[in-house]
Amino acid sequence: MAHPHAIFFSPDSDRPPEAVRGWLAARDLPVIVSHEVSDLMSRALRGRPAVVVFDARSNSKLVLDACRRLKSDSYTGVVPGGVLTGDDEKDVNAALDALADEVFPASMRPSEATLRFSAMLRRADRDVHVHPSTRLPGAPEIEAEISRRIESAEPFAVCYADLDHFKEYNDRYSYHEGDRVIRIVATILHDVVRGMSGDEGFVGHIGGDDFIFVVPMRDAAEISREIIEIFDALAPHQYSEQDRHAGYFFGKDRRGQLHRVPLMTLSIGVVTTERRNFTHPAQVSELATEMKSYAKTLPGSVYVVDRRQDRVESGVGVQEH
Repeated sequence: MAHPHAIFFSPDSDRPPEAVRGWLAARDLPVIVSHEVSDLMSRALRGRPAVVVFDARSNSKLVLDACRRLKSDSYTGVVPGGVLTGDDEKDVNAALDALADEVFPASMRPSEATLRFSAMLRRADRDVHVHPSTRLPGAPEIEAEISRRIESAEPFAVCYADLDHFKEYNDRYSYHEGDRVIRIVATILHDVVRGMSGDEGFVGHIGGDDFIFVVPMRDAAEISREIIEIFDALAPHQYSEQDRHAGYFFGKDRRGQLHRVPLMTLSIGVVTTERRNFTHPAQVSELATEMKSYAKTLPGSVYVVDRRQDRVESGVGVQEH
């Protein structure tokens, strides 16, 4: 099912309680009622629902087993699951043990239940849109942030940061060490951007070793320089003493041939609104990717700034560290 929808799971009821109908109607979510665990999982796997509400006020064992199964699956586990229970503390604890994201005892005040339901959906939405390793916003949030900046008409810069020689590092030192490097880069970006631009700065993680940060145009160059300086100071210490002192290691290319692999560096492509008039995030993304790719052709850690303007291109401005 393509459109967002909700599932109400109950073995013996064909209609959600009035409060549940109100929660879902307020969010314009059509409701599908499911009675069997197999049906629930089939629907959740075919078209991920926005939420599943489990009614464990009767036949609680079957219902909680269904909740545990939904939340234990790697694909459907991201779906928020709320459980309606009786008022006994045992019922509430059993629902939490079944991995419920939120529990709604029968005696809970309607206003509190509504707030808890909204909070559950907000948490789920946040968790879906962040990278699991770095906890930074992912692609949907990056696009939304760029859209917001375009609409605000305030001068801004989008900076695409990418590690050089990361794949070879990963191959030599293991994905575990590679993931640690990714978290280091995420911390550097977050701390520098928020430290220098405050609430006006945004950092997102596209995936792998690709990051985006969006800052006021006036801060872009200084922030990029600071990030590169910190990264270059820390990067050598991610290698063995032998590799660090040599400044390289021998790795195999795709043909199996040995070649020298330099230590990791950082390339940043910067696109600003100084000479550009953007109307859609895709335009920004395309140019930022182009500038990042150009930066990666240059030696060492660098940032490059797009100096061209709409229609008339006056060349590319390059800033090297």
